Amino acid sequence: MTQQAAALQTYNNELVKCMEDLCSKREELNRQIKQEEEEKERLQHDIRVLSEKLSRVNESLAQRLAARATFDRTIAETEAAYTKILESSQSLLSVLKLEAGNLSKATEPRRKDH
Repeated sequence: MTQQAAALQTYNNELVKCMEDLCSKREELNRQIKQEEEEKERLQHDIRVLSEKLSRVNESLAQRLAARATFDRTIAETEAAYTKILESSQSLLSVLKLEAGNLSKATEPRRKDH
């Protein structure tokens, strides 16, 4: 019977050691899970912060793009109007020179051909 008791004691000791090992591994795994959950929370917070910042930047960018389009349109319209003014000035100058030439001819004394 002592041999059986010794075997039983050995089995019991091994069982206790295995249970302790399992509990130790479970505690380590639990620590890793807690650490990763904390990292997950930090990352989710960072994502929220970055998403809000991205939203603000997108909104600002849209406003700036609209303002630039307004500038582009105003510049194009102004350049077109200025080109028309230049063309009109050139036409006016040509007409004025022609009229001035005609007036000069009309006011010159006539020469008598002998």
